Amino acid sequence: MKRCTWMLCIGLSMFAGSAIAADPVLVAKPVPFADDAMIAGKIKKECDIQNQLVDYLAEYAREEQQIEVKFASVLSTDMPGLVLDMQIKDAVSEGNPFIGHRKSTLVAGKLYRDGELVGSFAARRNSMGGAFAGYKGSCSVLGRTVKALGKDIAEWLKSPTMDATLGDLG
Repeated sequence: MKRCTWMLCIGLSMFAGSAIAADPVLVAKPVPFADDAMIAGKIKKECDIQNQLVDYLAEYAREEQQIEVKFASVLSTDMPGLVLDMQIKDAVSEGNPFIGHRKSTLVAGKLYRDGELVGSFAARRNSMGGAFAGYKGSCSVLGRTVKALGKDIAEWLKSPTMDATLGDLG
């Protein structure tokens, strides 16, 4: 009887973890910059990291985690279903192709189910440009950071936890 009970507990915990994957996750597109973020105007004007982040998140969530991500222009954390409220807290673009890139993006998010907080994270990705960095522009390298963040957040969505640190913070 104890073995059967133990197996039942494992089965129920697996089902509970996969419940996130069964429901679509609603996210804002574009992801807003945090009110207190001190992000250079050039990044805001020239780079499209706000849209790239959610596009990569949706791609990785669908292809690797079998989670559907839907976009909303207006988002409220008390909406029914799963709502991922994210903000870009920081984006740094220093250096250039000649002296070397130093780019990073910091994102924070909270996941709500029917208005109740069920998970939260902070995630940062840094990049020096990768292969052929000398031939890449600043927005291209920042795009690499949000691509990696999209993958990190998609993996976290599979089994969300409170106060998770993702990417280069983890």
